Amino acid sequence: MSRLVLVRHGETVWGADNRYAGQSDIALTPHGELQSERLARWASGARLAAVWSSPLSRARLTAAPSAAAAGLPLHIDDRLLELHFGEAEGLTEREMEARFPAERAAFLRDPVVHFLPGGEDPLLAAVRGVAALQAIAAAAADGRCLVVAHSTLLRLALCRLLGIPLARYRTAIPRFPNTALTEIELTPGGASLLCFNVPLPD
Repeated sequence: MSRLVLVRHGETVWGADNRYAGQSDIALTPHGELQSERLARWASGARLAAVWSSPLSRARLTAAPSAAAAGLPLHIDDRLLELHFGEAEGLTEREMEARFPAERAAFLRDPVVHFLPGGEDPLLAAVRGVAALQAIAAAAADGRCLVVAHSTLLRLALCRLLGIPLARYRTAIPRFPNTALTEIELTPGGASLLCFNVPLPD
C-alpha cells in the first residue's frame, strides 16, 4: 500500500494565456518559483520516501526544492511527460479555433477519440502515466511519494486509475491547479482518492 501525492508543476510563462504547453519546455514564472518554495516547505514535514518528476524543466524545477528539503534525490521518469498536443502546442484556445475549427470542435466533443491534430493519443498517454505511477508506488513499498508532473497527464492517469471514462477527463477533472496537492493510495486491488486539489498551506 503506497501513497502518491500528485502535483502539477508551478505556474509557467504560458499559463496566463492558457497556451497549451504540452511537451514544449516552458519556463516557470517568478510566482511559479515561489510556489515551488512553498511546496518544499510542505515536503520538509511530509515524511516522503521519494520525489519523482517529469523530465520537463517546469516540473523538475518545481520538484527539486522539495527533494532537497526532504533530503532525497530527485528521480526522473520520462513516462511522466505531458501529453503532446501536436499542432496545438503553444496556441491558445482562440488560436486553435481560428486555425483548425472543425478539429477543435470535435476535440471538445470527445478529446480522446478526436485528439488535437498531430498530437499524442490520450489512451497511450494514460497507459504510460499509470505505468509510471504504479512503478513509483511499487518501488516505495509502503512509503509516501511526491510526483510532480502535468495537468493533462495527471488527469488522464487519475481517470484510468479511478474508473472514470477517459473521454471525460476534461469535464470530470476540469482543473488541476499549479502545486495543489492530490493524494491517492495504490493497492493491489486498485486506487483510492484520499484528497483532491488541496491548496498548499501558507
